[in-house]
Amino acid sequence: MREKTEQHLTIEDMQPATFRTLLRFIYTDSLPTISSQDEDDRRETICHFLAAADRYGMERLKTICRGILCRTLTAHTVAAMLALADQHHCDVLKDACMEFIFSPNRLGDVVESQGYAKLKTSCPSVLVEILERSSKF
Repeated sequence: MREKTEQHLTIEDMQPATFRTLLRFIYTDSLPTISSQDEDDRRETICHFLAAADRYGMERLKTICRGILCRTLTAHTVAAMLALADQHHCDVLKDACMEFIFSPNRLGDVVESQGYAKLKTSCPSVLVEILERSSKF
């Protein structure tokens, strides 16, 4: 492994702050408080943590992030969270997104969101799943 011969190790596709938090979580089993950011920044940070947790197989961190994201769904963010859930194999988050989408009077707002437009181009299989699940709701 290169780590034995090199003094620096480059971690690709991850922000330094996310990696620091990942290391902190490994040692403390807790996430830092992220309350100083606005809600969108906080959600984005949690999404980065979820991606890192999935990448490194840290199921407890993934569960914590998934719980936070499930509690903060909105009509404007649910499509992006659905794509994230699909990408990182988070069935619980995906189910929460579907339940949110099919709640009374929400589908129209979700379809009008920018996230839904991106979902159509980036994850068409998820749209098929939405259609299939719509019969259950």
